[in-house]
Amino acid sequence: MKLRKIILQGFAVLLLLIVSGFFFAKPVSAHCDTLDGPVINAARKAMEKDNVNYILIWVKPENEDEIRKALKRAKDKKKKAKTKEEMDKAEIELFEILVRIHREGEGAKYEGVKPVGSIEPEIALADKAVETKKLDEVLDHIESPENREIVLHLFHKVEEKSHYNVDDVPAGREFIEAYVVFIHAVEKAMKGEVLHKEHLHNH
Repeated sequence: MKLRKIILQGFAVLLLLIVSGFFFAKPVSAHCDTLDGPVINAARKAMEKDNVNYILIWVKPENEDEIRKALKRAKDKKKKAKTKEEMDKAEIELFEILVRIHREGEGAKYEGVKPVGSIEPEIALADKAVETKKLDEVLDHIESPENREIVLHLFHKVEEKSHYNVDDVPAGREFIEAYVVFIHAVEKAMKGEVLHKEHLHNH
C-alpha cells in the first residue's frame, strides 16, 4: 500500500508538471528569433544598407557597442569569405548574437535561431496588418468587442510610431515597443484570451 501511494503521488506530481508546462511555459509565442522574423530581416537590411541603425532599435542602449562590433565582424568575414558557406556562416553568427541580445533584453530565454516557417498564423496575420496598414483581417478573427477596441488602439499606436527616420534610433525603439505590444495583443486576442484596459492608457 505504501509503495502504491508513493507511485501515485509521483505520478500526480509528474502530471502536474506536464500540465503546468503546457499551459504556462510559453504564454506568448515569439517570432523575433526566426530566420524569417523581423529581427533577422532587420539584420539583413543592416548588412545590405551598411547601416547598423536598422538593428540597434531591437536592442537596449547598453548593448549597442556589442551589436556594432558584431555587424562589423560579420561584414569583414563576408568580405574575406571564399565560399557561400563561409558567407552564410558569417551572417548566422550575427543573427545569433542579435537574437540572443534582443531576447535577453525582453527577459526571455534565448533558444537559438529558429527555421523559416516557425511563425504562428496569428502573428503572421498581425505582421501582415502592420505591413499593409490594414487591420480588417485581424479584427475578423477577434470575437470580443473589448479586445477589438484594444487591438485597434494598439494598431493606431504602431502606425503613429512607424513614421521615423532610420537614423533616429530612440524613435525607432518607440516603434518597436509599440509593435511588440501590438503583436502580442493580437496573438492573445485571436486565441480568445482577455486583454486588459490598461493597454489603452499605458501604451
